[in-house]
Amino acid sequence: MTAVVELAGVTIVRGGARLLDGIDWTIDEADRWVVIGPNGAGKTTLLQILAAQLHPTTGVAGLLGEVLGAVDVFELRPRIGLTSAALADRLPKSERVSDVVVSASYAVLGRWIEQYDDLDHQRANALLAELGIGHLADRTFGTLSEGERKRVQIARALMTDPELMLMDEPAAGLDLTGREQLVRSLSAIATAVGAPAMVLVTHHVEEIPPGFTHALLLKQGRVVAAGPMDEALTAETLSDTFDLALTLKQEDGRYTARAL
Repeated sequence: MTAVVELAGVTIVRGGARLLDGIDWTIDEADRWVVIGPNGAGKTTLLQILAAQLHPTTGVAGLLGEVLGAVDVFELRPRIGLTSAALADRLPKSERVSDVVVSASYAVLGRWIEQYDDLDHQRANALLAELGIGHLADRTFGTLSEGERKRVQIARALMTDPELMLMDEPAAGLDLTGREQLVRSLSAIATAVGAPAMVLVTHHVEEIPPGFTHALLLKQGRVVAAGPMDEALTAETLSDTFDLALTLKQEDGRYTARAL
């Protein structure tokens, strides 16, 4: 099986603080990872490395067969799909939804003078339909609900047929209906034939979609546990990660956690 991510001793130091400390992590092409940890654990920093937006202070970060620091990141980034609150804030609110998605082909935010062919538009519309929001194609991005915007971002992230898909707290700010719709969509993507390797960052085990295979628990920039879901995600490792005695239950592929 081919590794799409290989981190060895990756450490990030900023202002004298260690945001990540000696991270070793391998992601294979068939893996679907969830990264869980409290605020300040280093989850977003870790995702920035995987998105080729940040270089390690020390250690080696291999992405898609390349090594950060020895590759043009502008050639690497189009091979990586990304959804995040920071990206959503940069998307033009007046842009048509279909254009938000199709413009990922040129890695631009907002259409300008670039040209797209019929196949580009067909793919964008097909992705919107697969995510249950095909009827929003002609709406402007700024008129959508938070849940609808999240799914548009996912369609955009998939537009270039990425080899690695990264999602930074995609369910943050959603109500119960929006969260469940999003979890269902992500589960469908995770279990689809030919889907890319996936990494989802969250604070909440309730947001883990069925079909995700592995978990990495992060605390104060260090790995608490990492591996297949049933081995890495337990009441013990979760309690250690959040410094709180927790129970963990699984039913029909979904998780819930409660304080003892």
